[in-house]
Amino acid sequence: MAIRKSELYSSLWASCDELRGGMDASQYKDYVLVMLFIKYVSDKFAGVPYAPITIPEGATFNDMVALKGKPTIGDDINKKIIAPLADANKLSDMPDFNDVSKLGSGKEMVDRLTNLIAIFENKALDFSKNRAEGDDILGDAYEYLMRHFATESGKSKGQFYTPSEVSRIIAKIIGINPANTSGQTTAHDPTSGSGSLLLKVADEAGKSITLYGQEKDSATAGLARMNMILHNNPTAEIKQGNTLANPLFTNEQGALKTYDYVVANPPFSDKRWGNGVDAVGDIHGRFKDYGIPPAKNGDYAYLLHIIRTLKSKGKGACILPHGVLFRGNAEAEIRKNIIRKGYIKGIIGLPANLFYGTGIPACIIVLDKENAHNRKGIFMIDAGKGFMKDGNKNRLRSMDIHKIVDVFNKQIEIAKYSKMVPFAEIEKNEYNLNIPRYIDSQEAEDIQNIEAHLLGDIPGADIDALGSYWKVCPTLKDSLVSKSKRKSYMKLKVEKDAIKKTIFEHLEFEAFIREMNALFTKWKKKSTAFLKELEAGLHPKEVIFELSENLLAHYTGKNLIDNYDVYQHLMDYWAEVMQDDCYIVAAEGWKAETYRILVENKQKKMVDKGWTCDLVPKKLMINRFFRKEKQAIEALEAKGETLAGQLIELEEEHSGEEGFFAELDKVNKGNVQNRLKEIKGDADAKEEIKVLKTYLDLLEQQAETNRKIKEAGAELDKKLYAKYPTLTEDEIKTLVVDDKWMATIDKDIHTEMDRISQRLTQRIKELAERYETPLPKQTAEVSELEKRVNGHLEKMGYIV
Repeated sequence: MAIRKSELYSSLWASCDELRGGMDASQYKDYVLVMLFIKYVSDKFAGVPYAPITIPEGATFNDMVALKGKPTIGDDINKKIIAPLADANKLSDMPDFNDVSKLGSGKEMVDRLTNLIAIFENKALDFSKNRAEGDDILGDAYEYLMRHFATESGKSKGQFYTPSEVSRIIAKIIGINPANTSGQTTAHDPTSGSGSLLLKVADEAGKSITLYGQEKDSATAGLARMNMILHNNPTAEIKQGNTLANPLFTNEQGALKTYDYVVANPPFSDKRWGNGVDAVGDIHGRFKDYGIPPAKNGDYAYLLHIIRTLKSKGKGACILPHGVLFRGNAEAEIRKNIIRKGYIKGIIGLPANLFYGTGIPACIIVLDKENAHNRKGIFMIDAGKGFMKDGNKNRLRSMDIHKIVDVFNKQIEIAKYSKMVPFAEIEKNEYNLNIPRYIDSQEAEDIQNIEAHLLGDIPGADIDALGSYWKVCPTLKDSLVSKSKRKSYMKLKVEKDAIKKTIFEHLEFEAFIREMNALFTKWKKKSTAFLKELEAGLHPKEVIFELSENLLAHYTGKNLIDNYDVYQHLMDYWAEVMQDDCYIVAAEGWKAETYRILVENKQKKMVDKGWTCDLVPKKLMINRFFRKEKQAIEALEAKGETLAGQLIELEEEHSGEEGFFAELDKVNKGNVQNRLKEIKGDADAKEEIKVLKTYLDLLEQQAETNRKIKEAGAELDKKLYAKYPTLTEDEIKTLVVDDKWMATIDKDIHTEMDRISQRLTQRIKELAERYETPLPKQTAEVSELEKRVNGHLEKMGYIV
């Protein structure tokens, strides 16, 4: 069975359960990731000549399996597996698998490590058979684990991980691409953490480039080295040390090495940045011509280090807290000097609570030395409102990432979102770069109109604000509202309940919906043909890139509908379902393989819960091949629901104090039968006997119907199981591409159309209700109601 990403993730996360309790996430992540690393390199490179990773004899994952249950398992893993692997591949700072303070002692350690190894024996984790190798399934799994570890590690220990969404943005906006890279292209991260940001840059390059990283924490540096190997970058150089105090990448003369691209997510507002740093006499000249950062805030120390390590045509980006944009004193002077040199190409404001070490909002400072002398301003984006909630953190969606990248790379100015800010304007603001000074991203307030509240009718300005709709449907406005006697006010022409019908049945709106349906049909036809041509060995990431970019372009510039919203529907479905399906096709081709569902019960025994097929769910098969059987079962189910309703109705009718069921402790078959025996032959109980027999008859019919449903379901299941092996490749493609993928995408995208129409309906209705009862009329109605209430109170003697 093919590796599915969702199954891989759940299996790996389950491995963490074996370690929780003895240590926190910032510690147990090291053990899990090392296990993942050993399993992967063993599957891919054991016994392979000239492999990029050396796997010493006796140090494979299978050799580790042989240690399960042994009293010396911890010490054996250290000496027989970890040490040889680390020595052969120059790895260091590996976790101690014999640490009793973290793993327990005696049997506790043996059981914990044995269970941990057993999880990685799962057949689904056989990476030697992963045919979608170019899609880096292991790299994505590594990212998944790092995200979860960062979430669990807490505020002070989650800084080793840069959210992959932010890393992707940086990689796509610094200007690196296959056309401008070669084996000599260099990229550096001076605060590399686990290496995810640096690797995203390598991915964007599309070719082999030389990677350099330095990380202060020794354990995290070790993770970064493994991460490089898991992402097919085994030659990347990761060094451990303090970048500011002791930069380890220098030339023969001791000067800082410079790079084509430099990216970083340094620790925010590092209060100890100056430890070991001679800022005044800095031999690398990082602060010369700019100024020395404050002793208790190292944000600019890292930014200046990056600027110093960029080549003359180098480009880079750095994630920093928003404070760097506007703080005064020494930082204001440094900021002014950097701006005057023209090194800052752009600033992107990000949402708050994205990062794991802090909840404060951050920004990306984009640097470009090559075009500094021609720069006339700084391009700014306020992307602070585009995100989704993900647990207790915020997270950028695919649409947010794509929009940021598109707008920045094309330098598109969008009201309330992006702007090219001339240097003259920045100088006028004393080199303050706080984004709200230049971009007003506040949503327009829905202003209440006092005159309309007093005199009625709808303000014309509110109707005009819906201009995007009137542009598409020029006469729809006249069908909904007409001019009032008062200038600049409108009256609703239809009843409130008729607003939706008026909109949906308007000829121009119907034409718009037909146009949108035709637009989707055109994309669907082209995409269906593309998907049906996929074969085993496909690269899923290439598939979704082709599909999503075509969809985004297809809806660009269309009235009323946001192409990024449409794009997000596809990306959500990809993450939930389609991605796993494509990995199955990549590994096995168009095969509808069935398998048993085995679940472990409380007694630790595996229980058979039936069978399923991931690529072609049963529901699709039933809808296409077994409609009659489905309809027959549905008819039985409808009958069963009717009988259940009749039973409830009968019970409610006769459960009162005088009812025939009143004397029963509980209304059920046994109690009703006993009651019948008691009153048998009683001439006065004819009506009660009739009701009780009706109840038992309905119960019998219900039981018979349920039996038939069960039998019909079992028979259908048998037919289904027999049908799967007979499916042709074309039938499978039809089931998956047409009935599963395209049907779902069609439904999801059409929800956007529904949302557009509902938004207009709701807004018109909201305005109508807001002003339909003028204040004088409301006052008169309240006064009249008050008189009536007082009259009643007077009659009751409460008012004299």
